[in-house]
Amino acid sequence: MVHVLGSRVLLRPTDPERSRAFYGETLGLAVYREFGTGPERGTVYFLGGGFLEVSGRSEDPPAPGLRLWLQVADVQAVYEELRARGAEVLRPPLREPWGLIEMWIADPDGVRIAVVEVPADHPLRFRP
Repeated sequence: MVHVLGSRVLLRPTDPERSRAFYGETLGLAVYREFGTGPERGTVYFLGGGFLEVSGRSEDPPAPGLRLWLQVADVQAVYEELRARGAEVLRPPLREPWGLIEMWIADPDGVRIAVVEVPADHPLRFRP
């Protein structure tokens, strides 16, 4: 077994400054660390139990199957805040058949992001 000490998602955006503005200002993720200089410098954001690193540049958007899943305490409040900040909301919050309340947004390169609330009565909140 590989003994993993830490992990992060590495994102190579087509426009690093635009992506940093999205993740740092629109989403309001806190910065863990920054490194390098210039427009392709690296910024690592706290992402709950992990990290998101936005660094470098790619000619092509990230893989079309890439998704981020962010759990929040109040998805309706996040929805209102992100709309006010100009985030592209793909779908407003809805309770899914599996009981989670989910909304979907996209980053500037089209990476889809699920913003999820686990309701108090959901099985993830308790053990039978």
